[in-house]
Amino acid sequence: MRSPSARTRLVCFPHAGGAAGFFHDWAALTPPWLEVLSVQYPGRQDRLNDPCPATMEELTDAVAEALLQEAADGPPVALFGHSMGSAVAYEVAGRLEEAGAAPVRLVVSGRGRPRGPHELAARPAPDDGEILRRVRALDPAGAAVYDHPELRPVILPALRADFRMLAAHRPAPLRRLAVPVTACGGDRDPVCAVADLSSWSDVTSGDVEVRVFEGGHFYLTPRKADVLAFLSARLA
Repeated sequence: MRSPSARTRLVCFPHAGGAAGFFHDWAALTPPWLEVLSVQYPGRQDRLNDPCPATMEELTDAVAEALLQEAADGPPVALFGHSMGSAVAYEVAGRLEEAGAAPVRLVVSGRGRPRGPHELAARPAPDDGEILRRVRALDPAGAAVYDHPELRPVILPALRADFRMLAAHRPAPLRRLAVPVTACGGDRDPVCAVADLSSWSDVTSGDVEVRVFEGGHFYLTPRKADVLAFLSARLA
C-alpha cells in the first residue's frame, strides 16, 4: 500500500507458486512510516496472461528496472523475500546496487544463499507429482488449492515454471553485495535448517544477522505479528 508519509519502502517477494496477495495484510500490521509493496510475478492472479519468466535473470532484470524507475521519487528501499523470493530479492539487490540504488537492507527468509555451478550443478526440474509432494509437505493448508480440478490447470503452470527456474538457477559468479542482510527462518523448517541461514555471510560484506522464529517453512504465517514487529524495529 502506498503511503505518502513513508520513510522506508519494503518490497516483498513471494515464494514459488506464490503471489503478491501473500503479503496483502502486511501494511495493516506495520507502522505508517513503513510502506509495504509486494511484487506480482508474471503468470498469476492479475498477471495470469503474462508469460512466466524462463530464467531468474529475466525475472530479476524486469523487477529491478521497475524499482529503479521509482527510486528517484520514493523513500529508501528494503527487500524481503521468502523461500524462492529470497533468491529473487538477492539478485534484485545486486542489480540495484550496481545501478547506485542499493537497498538499505536485504531480508531473506526460509532459504540459504544461492549456490554457484561449482557448488551445485543445475538439475532437471521435478515433474508435477514431485512438485506437489514438496508443496504439500511444506504448506499443507496452502497446497489444498491444487486439489481443486477447476483451479489446478490455472495455477499449476506458474508453480511449475518457478520450480523450473529454481532448478536452473546457478549464478556464476555469485554476486557479493555490500548490503546488510537479515536472515530469518523457522526452527523446524525441513528444507532450510537454522545453520543454513548463516550462509548469507558468504555473499555480502555487510553485516549479517540471523533471527529464528518458532515454526516450519511457513513460520511467518502464524507468527506474522511477531515477524512484522521485528522487521519494523530493524528498519526503523
